[in-house]
Amino acid sequence: MAALSCRLYPTNYKASPFAKPKFSISCSASQPSQPNVKVIINGAAKEIGRAAVLAVTRARGMELAGAVDTRFLGQDIGQLCGMEEPLEIPVINDLVMVLGSISQSKATGIVLDFTDPSTVYDNVKQATAFGMKSVVYVPRIKPETINALAAFCEKATTGCLVVPTLSIGSILLQQAAIQAAFHYNNVEIVESRENASDLPSPDAIQIANNLSNLGQMYNKEDISTEVLARGQVLGEDGVRVHSLVLPGLPASTTVHFSGPGEIYTLKHDITDVQSLMPGLILAIRKVVRLKNLVYGLEKFL
Repeated sequence: MAALSCRLYPTNYKASPFAKPKFSISCSASQPSQPNVKVIINGAAKEIGRAAVLAVTRARGMELAGAVDTRFLGQDIGQLCGMEEPLEIPVINDLVMVLGSISQSKATGIVLDFTDPSTVYDNVKQATAFGMKSVVYVPRIKPETINALAAFCEKATTGCLVVPTLSIGSILLQQAAIQAAFHYNNVEIVESRENASDLPSPDAIQIANNLSNLGQMYNKEDISTEVLARGQVLGEDGVRVHSLVLPGLPASTTVHFSGPGEIYTLKHDITDVQSLMPGLILAIRKVVRLKNLVYGLEKFL
């Protein structure tokens, strides 16, 4: 229920000093403040999990409610993230226990999942069982897992946002690449990464898939398909990706287009995990209203 607030204001400032003052009444209705969204971070001890802890605690309308991981058990997540004051939230390895304690408060709850492709489906099911929605940022989720999650969320009428990237800059690059692909027939992707554990990167694969879905053929004059030094061809449309791996390199993705007499280049660099936090906060705000599974943060940009 809205609260009614009224104040008296004098209306005769220039009247005679012997005149009785007159007052007007101004009333306004103020809406009650909405309770904070309670956020549980599954994978809180990871680099992105720690960054998410800081981002959530600083975001308006959000409250960190739980930290789940298999490492640093019992340690205060605030101190683990380098905060001056402890959050009095210990790291535990029991998602169900955290979900149960939060569900008793009847507050809106969101689970951020930074775990592993093999556990995502069960994690979302557990969150749904306690009336909570999920934001999933786990690279390399198999298409069949996403399809199974979509069917489950549809049946349960629950929201889930699966994001292959949280970087808004990366999404903007992908959208620009799609627009450029209608005007150029030659394209190659060049990426740099600090380590070789995940190549081609999900970003490069996503860009190649987007371009392949446009029904165009690229690099028709390139006959060096079998030459390994020419990079890996993703899909059947001739989109190549080259991966450069050197310690100390920023995570960078560049898309080169060419036409007669010109080169068009799109580039995006990530130098710190903090670049993912605006997208993460946006994802939390949007998943609250969902009643099914949505794939990709670009749906909300």
